[in-house]
Amino acid sequence: MTNPTTGQQPANASAKERIAMRSMSLAQRVGKWLGFDISRSVYRYAKDKRFGHISESRVADKWTKTTCGYCSVGCGMLIGTRDGRPVAARGNPEHPVNLGKLCPKGLSEHLIVEAPGRATTPMLRKGGRGTPLEPVSWDEALDAMIARIGALQVRHGNEALGVIGTGQLLTEEFYTLGKLVQLGFRTRNYDGNTTLCMASAVSGYKLSFGSDGPPGAYADLETADVVLLVGSNLADNHPILCNRLRKKPGQVLIVADPRVTKTAMMADLHLPVKPRSDIALLNGIAHILLRDQLVHRDYLRDHVDGLDDFVRFVTEFTPEAVSEVTGLSVETIETVASIYGRAKAAFIGWTMGVNHSTQGAVTVAAINNLALLTGNIGRVGASPFSITGQCNAMGTRESGFASSMPGYRKFDNANDREELASLWDIEESELPSARGLAYPDIIEAAVTGKVKALWIIATNPIVSFPNYNLLKQAFDTAEFVVVQDGFYPTPTMEFADLVLPAAIWGEKEGTYTNSERRISKVNSFATPPGEARSDFDIFMALAEGLGVKDKLFPGWTTTHSAWLEWQKVSAGRLCDYSPFTWQQIEDQGGAQWGGARLYEDGVFPREGGRALLHCVPCLPFVEQPNREFDLILNTGRTVEHWHTRTKTGAVAMLEGMVPNAWLEMNPVDAQRLSLRQHDPVTIRSRRASITQVELRVTEIVAPGQVFMPFHFAEQNSNLVTLGAFDPISREPNFKQCAVRVERSTLN
Repeated sequence: MTNPTTGQQPANASAKERIAMRSMSLAQRVGKWLGFDISRSVYRYAKDKRFGHISESRVADKWTKTTCGYCSVGCGMLIGTRDGRPVAARGNPEHPVNLGKLCPKGLSEHLIVEAPGRATTPMLRKGGRGTPLEPVSWDEALDAMIARIGALQVRHGNEALGVIGTGQLLTEEFYTLGKLVQLGFRTRNYDGNTTLCMASAVSGYKLSFGSDGPPGAYADLETADVVLLVGSNLADNHPILCNRLRKKPGQVLIVADPRVTKTAMMADLHLPVKPRSDIALLNGIAHILLRDQLVHRDYLRDHVDGLDDFVRFVTEFTPEAVSEVTGLSVETIETVASIYGRAKAAFIGWTMGVNHSTQGAVTVAAINNLALLTGNIGRVGASPFSITGQCNAMGTRESGFASSMPGYRKFDNANDREELASLWDIEESELPSARGLAYPDIIEAAVTGKVKALWIIATNPIVSFPNYNLLKQAFDTAEFVVVQDGFYPTPTMEFADLVLPAAIWGEKEGTYTNSERRISKVNSFATPPGEARSDFDIFMALAEGLGVKDKLFPGWTTTHSAWLEWQKVSAGRLCDYSPFTWQQIEDQGGAQWGGARLYEDGVFPREGGRALLHCVPCLPFVEQPNREFDLILNTGRTVEHWHTRTKTGAVAMLEGMVPNAWLEMNPVDAQRLSLRQHDPVTIRSRRASITQVELRVTEIVAPGQVFMPFHFAEQNSNLVTLGAFDPISREPNFKQCAVRVERSTLN
């Protein structure tokens, strides 16, 4: 078999094999090398010492439609099974999101169902901390959970329980979990790991427009005259969306990012802004738009508040002042503002480069400012668009009962509470009138002893949460920790008193909602392993044990029961699911609540129906470099892996592509520190250190900056990141912390 990177063929290859390999495309050769045939999306296992596979051809005898369970793009998929076992994955050519295309994670996603390390039985630490987890029955596990949490709540109050969920459950499961936590366990201290990635987008939309909800659609990427991406590396993080770019002749792509990412390499204009200077850039663009009268005066007059204050505020953000802060030339700043301001339709997209900041929420508001100033909202090709992280982060934002009540209802709005109480046939007083603790505050409350029990669902905070030492202290201090996951063991389970084995994507039925508000169908094609149960079934069993099932979930038997009630609860709200049946969603490749675009009429869900311009100061990031810690660490993702590798790390193909973390450093810094390519290095911050990380010397990062992917528990970047959070959204500042780098000593 030919090595795709060297072009070499094995000496014993036949002439026929050599000719066949030479005629293959590069993609096919890479696929062949990794063990699968890309052209047919059928895995063919060859006799190969590297992988140890036995020669076997696996051709599907059945194909099942579903939706990808990784990122928020929401690609339609076809999963091939043979004799009931998954053997292949390919993109659904009829699905409007991806039109048959998939990224490497999607192409191999079916392998996670039978991957090693699946959780198959409940496990309880019967002898207390320090003793091993032991297999138990479901009855014993759930009885122990209800009894232990109940006893703690009796002694310390209902809010002694903190629950941390995920963005990867079905919408129907989020809706069920929210009711169970808030009205069954009666604790307000419930949040999701979506706070670690998308809370600032939610808060920013609320600041500007009065409600969450991305206003645009993926199609806008194809029709916009100008696409400005801020802190968004689509090529690695949402690769299928890259196919939407460059389809319109003459489209201008501008990428603002401190690092020369793959997406920056695609751009007509890359803006290598200094870390956390994006607010200055956005305010500077606004200054020029107003100065040169490139604003939509009629739109501002009819639909926007706060213009006078905003005009005064951005006066100080002259091109010269912004140049000093961002490191961009005055000419570049003027050019970008002119291109954006003169566009007929301009699109601004962002992801974690904006959200992961102590100023994330207001940075989103600053992005929204530009769209409002120019009227680039509610029109084809024109939108301020947050590209979400997880497959169903939108589902939990809409239905999950964490940062808001279901249907984007507000905790502190009496009318919203009365309406929801009527729909649920409960007393309005049973609903909380204020949000409970957000994710980082739940962790801090566990450290101080206010929260005594933690229930962790489908997330791995030991790797994903910033400031590892604080999190470890929270788990050590908590008196009872439950971890519910589809895999065992995960790093977080080291701290668990109880482990609940859950079904994963591919083993349950319901819906996900993607970044463009498209509700897509998720179907099962496999059964959970061992005694694992769907999250929905676990929630129902807990409701039964708590004695609240008949009250909260009357007559519910499946996730479709939850869907039918969620339709009624969302009816008439901005996120209205009521017009769609599961069958309609499946037949048409998903359906966008709110239509293709929100706010086409210029009416916003704020008091008075008008949007609001925000004056956003550009503040220095929290931890500035100094002599001792002289480099700025940036963290992010790579296309082959997902979050903490709980899933992708179990797929040999993906793990083989990228088995270890690395650190990128500019040649100027490498020379100054006497470091060379591939040296093992140690990254130290004020909090901890990471050792034996491979150094990659590259001009992808600027002098004074380093970059490291965050996927790897073995080389965990979050050992060194700081525990600073956005005061509005409570999202962590993952992106900038001061570190020093030195050559690692041999162990």
